[in-house]
Amino acid sequence: MTKQIKDPVHGYIEVPDELIPLLDSPLLQRLHHIRQLGFAYLVYPGANHTRFEHSLGAMALADKVCQSVGLAEDERLLVCSAALLHDIGHGPYSHASERLRSEFGEFSHDDILPFADILQPQLDTIGCDIREVAGIISGTHRLASIIHGDLDVDRMDYLLRDAHYSGVPYGTLDANRLIQSLVMDAEQGLVLKDSGVAAAESLLIARTLMGPSVYYHHVSRIAEEMFLAAGRLHFTKETIDAFMRMDDAEGSITLLHSENAAARDLMMRIRTRRLFKRALYVGRELVEMPRLTRLDAVSRRRLSLEIAETAGVDENAVILDIPPLRKDMQMQVRVKSMHDYVPFEELVPLLPLMNATRQEQWRLGVYAAPENLDAVRTAAYSVLGVSRPTKQGRLEF
Repeated sequence: MTKQIKDPVHGYIEVPDELIPLLDSPLLQRLHHIRQLGFAYLVYPGANHTRFEHSLGAMALADKVCQSVGLAEDERLLVCSAALLHDIGHGPYSHASERLRSEFGEFSHDDILPFADILQPQLDTIGCDIREVAGIISGTHRLASIIHGDLDVDRMDYLLRDAHYSGVPYGTLDANRLIQSLVMDAEQGLVLKDSGVAAAESLLIARTLMGPSVYYHHVSRIAEEMFLAAGRLHFTKETIDAFMRMDDAEGSITLLHSENAAARDLMMRIRTRRLFKRALYVGRELVEMPRLTRLDAVSRRRLSLEIAETAGVDENAVILDIPPLRKDMQMQVRVKSMHDYVPFEELVPLLPLMNATRQEQWRLGVYAAPENLDAVRTAAYSVLGVSRPTKQGRLEF
């Protein structure tokens, strides 16, 4: 027996009866109230989809993979359970709160073992061990590549879902074709038939294009940095873990009622969309990349304070955003071609080009309230030693 749930991305999703208790558990139901894309709704008003929808979609695709590669029923339930539970570690506004929590000590939303006491009784009813489920989610189990790999269902679903709800055309990929092209090899693990190379390539292209358009759009980036600044002013090592168990609404209310006036102001600005603007927003060719990307949190804060002091504004009126360089996309999966296994990268020469494109999408940002932009911009150029952009003149004939 199965339960059918209508989904706008995958149509009707069938949930096995054995997994209904997990689906209805408070840990999973909390995800109804956590936006999948954090603050992207400030750019794309339709991007209000949740981690719950994504978890359900990932489970649906995982189920298809299990059937396609011929996994046994107990393995199918194990993998589908992992797909349902893979995001329960997320806090308010998804990755934004994960970044904040990581500043207080090592943390990963992929670690579900802290919820073992709650989950194990439910997993006992379907014969699953929390340690195996956790291993699939964290990437250490032999079946982990279905959920946590180069061609995983997590990535397939969020690209399709994020593109659907934001309305951008860049996240489209043929997930069904890709899944039908996967096979499980006893020695190689999950491998791709050569008939699925084009579908896998489209996934890489989608990841490359969705970055600047959605995931790193400057408006959602600014809102996220404002949220992080508010969180740093409000939370302590003793209070941050309780925050991570909240949802978006609870997290917002907590910061809106903070005892710190600057934290309250930053969160109210996000709530009313009175965001900071870009005083400075430049690519890697205009900055000293080796120096800036090696700075620790204390050094970055010191630079931010220096910019504010030079501009003559309050120390909390400037945000310095030095993102880490994006990791290169890799495809460790092998392609089954005739009677041989070939590395994916040998068949897709576009991969190095796409990785170079991702690196060129990097931007350093200095953000401030609209009334302070000119002063902050001048100060940022001086303090950071940023080169002024030049325009190439046209030759007159």
